[in-house]
Amino acid sequence: MNKTIQADVVVTGGGPAGICAAIAAGRQGVKTILIERYGFLGGMSTAASVYPWMTFHTDSGEQAIKGIAQEIIDRLIVMNGSPGHQRCTVGFVHTVTPYSPEVFQVLAMDMLREAGVKIVLHSFVDRVQVEDGNITSVEITTKSGRYTIAGRVFVDTSGDGDVAYLSGAPTLKGREGDKRTQPMTMKFRMRGVDLSKVRQAMLDNPDNFYRKTPIGAMKEDGIPLTGVSGFYKEWKQSGVPINRDQVLFFTGPAPDEVLINCTRVQGLDGTDVEDLTQAEEEGRKQVLLMARFLQTSVPGFEQASISSVGAQIGIRETRRIDGLYALTMDDVVQGRKFDDAIARSGYPVDIHDPSGKGVTEAGVGGDGAYDIPYRCLVARDINNLLAAGRCISTTHEALATTRLTPSCMATGQAAGTAAALICISRVTPADVDVKELQRRLVAAGVVL
Repeated sequence: MNKTIQADVVVTGGGPAGICAAIAAGRQGVKTILIERYGFLGGMSTAASVYPWMTFHTDSGEQAIKGIAQEIIDRLIVMNGSPGHQRCTVGFVHTVTPYSPEVFQVLAMDMLREAGVKIVLHSFVDRVQVEDGNITSVEITTKSGRYTIAGRVFVDTSGDGDVAYLSGAPTLKGREGDKRTQPMTMKFRMRGVDLSKVRQAMLDNPDNFYRKTPIGAMKEDGIPLTGVSGFYKEWKQSGVPINRDQVLFFTGPAPDEVLINCTRVQGLDGTDVEDLTQAEEEGRKQVLLMARFLQTSVPGFEQASISSVGAQIGIRETRRIDGLYALTMDDVVQGRKFDDAIARSGYPVDIHDPSGKGVTEAGVGGDGAYDIPYRCLVARDINNLLAAGRCISTTHEALATTRLTPSCMATGQAAGTAAALICISRVTPADVDVKELQRRLVAAGVVL
């Protein structure tokens, strides 16, 4: 017989969105539980080494995302787990935020405990019970048997829309037509990198790097090297069989350390177990190919070696809810404002081609940030389900910006706050008093 745990708000998925959702709900005084399949928190940030966090700011340097996300950064700084926001020397965004995954894991647990959240790790949600259009409970498989987690409001922060899918709520996947998703990437770290040589190579030959690389600021202002996109010549000559067009890596957190974002596994479905198995195998083989290329062809990597590889392959896109509103690419590039805004983001559209080599880019118009409306968090056909993070309601193109970690943190805080308000007010997600939700978010430091 299943053991049953009762809560008001049930958050499934302990990544950045789930962490912020559970903290927000717990701070509103409702009984909250967070379920995570791994033995640690952090989601793609820790399981897949997604690093650094980008971006909290608009291209002009205005901070668009604060709230719990900024509180996490502030507390990481105190714990020597982050230098804070830094100029991005790739040039794709204004700032990046390096962080220590190990410190973040501990801090996240501390903040959840402080908010009174019950945390259940090593637990995989595999069944959802629905009655009369409401989720009554989710079931988890654990080392100690099956548990039933009952609740009043459920927040899907699984990244893959697992709870929405299992509940029967409508979900979408990939781009229109062929349903192809953005490629997966096995990220890895290398130590022993001479970053002074990397920096000099950039200053000596700027045309060999991304067109927005702030070479002038690197020369004149001496801004620290935080990321590199380029080495086009070396990559073109390499013959490495990875379907991309440039080298991309980010520095830190250690002085001789980089995080490499170069492998590319395409044409596989991150919600299909056989495809995932193939992706893990292919991704790890690409890591060895990429490391060898860097050691033999890129200045500064002559003495470098692999120091870690993601516990799992990084997944950019799988299922997303088909919610009350789907954010579009036009909303992003126009910098559109919405009456029911619950978050803002300044990250541009960044579509890693599902089948080709390149990346499709599109900047954010208006004042440099777009609104994410509350309706994007509200599932259809299920009366007590919200989503946050990677699986909110967007088009394939708009997902290429909302999927980034700071945006996921922001939608997580909004979903957790809304879930608590739903419990307190005894309404459905569709009937939430959005003005009251916005008031609570602003009072908690959110930028709207």
